[in-house]
Amino acid sequence: MKKKTIIQIAISYAIVAALFYGLSAPLSKLLLNKISPYTLSSMLYFGAGLGMFILVLGRKTKPKEIIRSFHSKDIQYIILMILLDILAPILLMFGLLTTNASTAALLNNFEIIFTGLIAMIFFKEHIGKKMWIAISIIIASGFLLSFEDFSGFHVSLGALLVLAASFSWGLENNCTRMLSHHDPLYVVILKGLGSGLGALLIAIALNEFGGNWIYLVLALLLGFVSYGMSLFFYISAQRHLGALRTSAYYATAPFAGALFSFLLLRESLSWQFVIAFLLMALGTYFAIKENQTKS
Repeated sequence: MKKKTIIQIAISYAIVAALFYGLSAPLSKLLLNKISPYTLSSMLYFGAGLGMFILVLGRKTKPKEIIRSFHSKDIQYIILMILLDILAPILLMFGLLTTNASTAALLNNFEIIFTGLIAMIFFKEHIGKKMWIAISIIIASGFLLSFEDFSGFHVSLGALLVLAASFSWGLENNCTRMLSHHDPLYVVILKGLGSGLGALLIAIALNEFGGNWIYLVLALLLGFVSYGMSLFFYISAQRHLGALRTSAYYATAPFAGALFSFLLLRESLSWQFVIAFLLMALGTYFAIKENQTKS
């Protein structure tokens, strides 16, 4: 297969991953009315891990083969990946409790910034002029979204929690990048089951686990689609695009999330959100142009 065709397929994978993940913020916001943030975080990743595990069993793959496919040099990245994936969704769920799902969806665009900067500093990926412009614009839009009241400069705690989640996922993306040469299904299984178990233990320890079984099943299904299938396509794209380029296309996720939020939750528009949305769109445009130049 020609390199150009492979790149185009990888780009389509990154965009599909973004659309699937875009569902997570508004639907998680709805589920948080029924189950705790700790329980929801656990179910989302369990849904991803279990769903991928079932797909692997359908290929008649034995569980031992999954474990044996990884090597000792992968252990440090697997541990970091799991720990960060325990922390990030918990931060996001608590952020969603105190901020609009549409705002949280847009702030998730900072995952691009953190992924890119970490990739540049630690993995020596090149950041060009257009990407620096994109970073500057997205930071400006994030500043608008992070304040509740500009007359008194009141910072939104919910926004800060979402930003902390984005940083955790930015670091996690680069850990996952080091495992992207493995079968994406295997990586998602480790990520999902490991992170789901970690979040579950935290929920049980804090006496926060529980809820109607219907909502638990819905959370598992949401996790399978918005985390499991999204991660599968994301890791598949990383194989050929790298962490920074994949994140550039994955930047469409916040816009999908914002759109789903307005459709599902009927959230109101503020002037800060409208301006931030336009700035995010412009920043995303420059990020994608940077990637096209490199491709």
